[in-house]
Amino acid sequence: MVSVHQITILVAATSAAAFSPSQLRTCGISSRCVPSSHRMLNCIFSSKVDTENSNDFDDFAEFSSTQLASSDEDVKDDSSFLSDLQSRVQEVEDKSNKLPLMILDTMLPRQILQIQIQHETLKALMKHRVSQETPTLGMLGMAKLSTGQTVPLKTGVEVHIIQMEKSTDKPPTGTTSNTESSEPWDVSLRAGRRFVIEGEVDKTEEGWTEAQVKFLDSQEEEEKEVQEFSKPSMVDASGKPTEVSAGDRLSVARAISKSKQFTEPNMNMKNGASLVDRWIELAKENERQPGQIDALLKQLGEMPPEYEPTERAFWVGALINPLPSMGVAMEIRPALLVSKKAEERVQVALEGLLKSIKHMDGSARMW
Repeated sequence: MVSVHQITILVAATSAAAFSPSQLRTCGISSRCVPSSHRMLNCIFSSKVDTENSNDFDDFAEFSSTQLASSDEDVKDDSSFLSDLQSRVQEVEDKSNKLPLMILDTMLPRQILQIQIQHETLKALMKHRVSQETPTLGMLGMAKLSTGQTVPLKTGVEVHIIQMEKSTDKPPTGTTSNTESSEPWDVSLRAGRRFVIEGEVDKTEEGWTEAQVKFLDSQEEEEKEVQEFSKPSMVDASGKPTEVSAGDRLSVARAISKSKQFTEPNMNMKNGASLVDRWIELAKENERQPGQIDALLKQLGEMPPEYEPTERAFWVGALINPLPSMGVAMEIRPALLVSKKAEERVQVALEGLLKSIKHMDGSARMW
């Protein structure tokens, strides 16, 4: 039987033959370990290396363990940097969601408002926004309460300044000054994102008002509506699911179904036309100037698909309540903006469209 001592000598001899002194130095192992067979295994796996050649391939030879360790001051500096960065990010977000406000007319996404302005504060505001490369404002309309009082809406649209130039028309009569600052400007504003005011409205040193706003997205609102009412139903005192919560879970589905009525054939309309097609046909007979409806349709673009009921309702609202007004439909834009659910918006647009059609075909005049 071979003894343990003999096995050790055999392994050591094999290892010594496999590694020449030069190879051992390359690997960072001292050649002084080779002659002693009894010490070979310990030397090959020893942490003691030749100090003369130990740094040949060590990129971190110049660093000590204390240099690589983070000091308390470094940690404090990192924390301060992260805190400053977070503050800066929050500041940028707050600034991007702060809009100067203009209370003039209720607008819906896609609409274009052309106005002439002469108010110095308003002109200064628009100059400022354009110079800051943020040519946007917040447009708010007015709502009439049941008491007869009119109040500004808290929901509006972000409008882009797409044109701003000196007016070619003469200043209004009664203007006492003919200086450059009092000259009227022709301005075109295109409505984009919807928003709701959050918090208080502030007045700036320059004289205009501004507020922090939250921008609204139709798809996100509809998804949130579905998710909210897809949770387990509310229960009453007896433990039974309430009917209200069960019905609300289908709200968006009903909105999609109702939105099909805008474009599907309707046997109650002339020649079975859809509601939108019939309205366009009648509106062309009542337009205030030739080509008004064609220009309006070009401005609004394609109607959103039926599976986007909120956007489709806004599109219909912008169609029957154009700028400038045609006077052939009830004002439904404020109701569309303040509605909280897709189904409510579609219902408002459907009722407004049907009443406008009946008004124009003479079957049910509104005025």
